[in-house]
Amino acid sequence: MDDVLLVTLLIGIVVPASWGAMALAWRCKGQAMRRRLLVGTWLLATALWLGMLWVGARLAPVAGMALQMSILLIWWRQLQPAADLDWAPDVAHLATGRVDGDRLTLDHVRCFGWRTRDEADVAWETRHYSLSQLSSLDMFVSGWGRPGIAHVLLSFGFSPRAGAELDDTEFVAISVEVRREKHERFSELGGFFKQYELAVIAADERDAVRLRSNVRGEKVTLYRVMLSAKDRRELLVALVDEANDLDSTPRFYHTITANCSTIVFSMMRRIIEGLSVDHRLLLTAHLPEYVRDHGGLVPGVTLAELKRHGDITSRAQAAHSIDDFSRCIRRGVPGWTSRPHV
Repeated sequence: MDDVLLVTLLIGIVVPASWGAMALAWRCKGQAMRRRLLVGTWLLATALWLGMLWVGARLAPVAGMALQMSILLIWWRQLQPAADLDWAPDVAHLATGRVDGDRLTLDHVRCFGWRTRDEADVAWETRHYSLSQLSSLDMFVSGWGRPGIAHVLLSFGFSPRAGAELDDTEFVAISVEVRREKHERFSELGGFFKQYELAVIAADERDAVRLRSNVRGEKVTLYRVMLSAKDRRELLVALVDEANDLDSTPRFYHTITANCSTIVFSMMRRIIEGLSVDHRLLLTAHLPEYVRDHGGLVPGVTLAELKRHGDITSRAQAAHSIDDFSRCIRRGVPGWTSRPHV
């Protein structure tokens, strides 16, 4: 019985102590030496409680660890998201929008011309759309070699003529992602520790998609999503509302609870009843399978075929300098052609 108690107390000290050390390492401001000193002090205090536990003490090490964590949590709760930091150029502005009847206005639509991962011709635009012309929804899944992990973007298509398909369709991509400062790089681990603010970015596909497929060298797959006109509109308006909320009230990004898929899922769950929570919402490279299982992808085509025909990477690279980029990358994609298997 004493062995079980000892193991339980060890876990009760080691787990929060590990979390606390990482929180200090990621979020403590100041020079690296200061962070190392604080983390070292934290670990020394933890070692003291573990040593006392090992020699037979029970109440004192538990009380000591509880006090240590209480002090840390007071500091942790004081960390608040900000709106006025020195942001990286690509997230200098968050998307905002307004709906006036049938008219949707999006401000700060990013239209960068990317030369390298860090250099681009900067351009932001205001765009106007008719919600009655909202004709399509696509999902881009962009992977960079980490098993199960990918970034997900949504793209909404507006066509002035019913049935015009690609000929006259204008697309705007919307991405939920981290808002980084100029000196920061993205880290999944940092996303657990209030390292980044949350951002909703609206962008031209020649920016958002081409950046990933052509500049960063990621593998990008496109899936046409089967939603009713009503549900498409509700999802787009929900994303605009979320963007407006973030612009006025910043929130932290979180690798699990507030990321590119879980934010959208929370909106979809309000629109479509019965959507289940699933591990594929976190392992976003498998998100297309989840969408397929809920009837959201093109019917009559296997998932393997959807992936194969939806791999736009080479087409995007070939169309790098073409104005008709969005049309070129959709050639042969199931749902965008009557002959998806060609």
